[in-house]
Amino acid sequence: MTNDKDLYDYIVVGAGSAGAVVAARLSEGGAYRVLLLEAGTEGSSYFWSRVPVGVSKMIDLPAVNWCFAADPDEGSGGRRIEVPRGKMLGGSSSINGMVYIRGQAQDYDHWAQLGNRGWSWQDVLPVFKRMENYDGGSDDLRGRSGPLRVTDTPRHRIPLLEKMIEAAAKIGLPFNPDLNGETQEGIGMSQVTIARGRRQSTAFCYLDPARGRPNLTIESGALAETLILEGKTCVGVRYSANGQKKDARATREVIICSGSINSPKLLELSGIGQGQRLRSLGIVPVHELNGVGENLRDHYSPRVKFAITERNATFNDNARGWRLAREAIRYALWGEGFLATTSVPIRMYFRTRPGLETPDATVSVLPFLYERVGHERRIAKRRGITMNINVLRSESTGSVHIKSADPSEPPAIRFNFLSARADREGLLAAIRKGRELMATSPLKEVTGEEIAPGAHLTTDDELLDWVRHNAETTYHPVGTCKMGNDPMAVVDSELRVHGIRGLRVADASIMPTLTSGNTNAPCIMIGEKCAEMVLAAAGSDGRRAAA
Repeated sequence: MTNDKDLYDYIVVGAGSAGAVVAARLSEGGAYRVLLLEAGTEGSSYFWSRVPVGVSKMIDLPAVNWCFAADPDEGSGGRRIEVPRGKMLGGSSSINGMVYIRGQAQDYDHWAQLGNRGWSWQDVLPVFKRMENYDGGSDDLRGRSGPLRVTDTPRHRIPLLEKMIEAAAKIGLPFNPDLNGETQEGIGMSQVTIARGRRQSTAFCYLDPARGRPNLTIESGALAETLILEGKTCVGVRYSANGQKKDARATREVIICSGSINSPKLLELSGIGQGQRLRSLGIVPVHELNGVGENLRDHYSPRVKFAITERNATFNDNARGWRLAREAIRYALWGEGFLATTSVPIRMYFRTRPGLETPDATVSVLPFLYERVGHERRIAKRRGITMNINVLRSESTGSVHIKSADPSEPPAIRFNFLSARADREGLLAAIRKGRELMATSPLKEVTGEEIAPGAHLTTDDELLDWVRHNAETTYHPVGTCKMGNDPMAVVDSELRVHGIRGLRVADASIMPTLTSGNTNAPCIMIGEKCAEMVLAAAGSDGRRAAA
């Protein structure tokens, strides 16, 4: 039996990039009781989450990271590829690289062309502007007073990057002062969710200001086990916390914001998905929805590495010994320096072949080499740079499905990378673009050997074989509860689960296709837009009741 204290207007499952936003917005004004469930721990108060360089400490840390791994397949050369996901308030916005990329207008116009009304660039631009607080760019395109502080990575503090900008211009990629502006093409400094030396996660920007509201309940350490369904209506969530099973009921709606891995998992555990698959696991199908867990996409990214011969040109020089101590003092006193910046300060976007209207690939540069020591990633002693290279809108699709009815068991993740020809061809062209950049003056004068894949690998087959056995993702899984009205769609354009009343999904899983860049900014936008739609529906219900 559910007590009054367990009765809410809205229940939000997952306090990540989107979920924190949904809960904060729904609880504004005090009209509705909101429960926010998070399986992980606290967010903005965790030390390494506050410090930008702390991403290296959290990328493999089970205390704040789900530490998923994908099943081996041909595209990964039989390897299990790591799939880190934030497991704390703020979700992946609390552990990510803090790069802020909205993507291209074309991305969202494509969503609208697929039948998702209200998701074109002109529709989502006001939402992006509402959430942003950014000083640069055009007033027509950028927000000035939103809760999310966005800043520019300083351009002149790493001399090597100036050489990179000059070399890029010589290969047809001029400097772009705003990669979230009118065009994405060119080379530019990363915009980041960092301000005054602190990570701007959704836990910090959205939840912390909302914590004092009496109508918002935040429960961490709460693992959602199944939705409570009455026929084809969702009325609540069953979850475990502190070793106890609990039920919470929602009088209006449940919004799942658990991400591209855990959102389809919760639907399947609740009997929503592919009937035959669920029956084989002993789960009674409640609603047949074949798209649940399908359409998984991510940015598959080989790490191309070059040695750098110039002293003090990379973070490898400044992240050890007395120089590291100096950087720690700079951070402690002024909140600046190496410890206060993103690991990916510069990136370039370009077209891999003639005839394309917009860029289809990117090279993101880490001005250092790193190495694995056990489960920890550390700055290497050797001086160099790392290029994360990927196509922007991958066409290879995979799946996420539960392996049993046990809520604590991670699902099976299958990416099926490189299965699409366009991905293979685009990735090869992008690798060669990175090589071209490093072979262009004035960059080539400070470039040493190509460490990976190695200059001796030149043919398509050689390079693709290297990619299969060495590439990682850029940690942008999307699409497993995709939005649309086709037979494989899971939610409609209002993010309502097809065929189930009182249930929505709002996170990266609803993206029909990948956006052109990092997915954190689009996820926050999805949270904002979902809250807007939920409140509009609530207002409509109230007006109908009054009439």
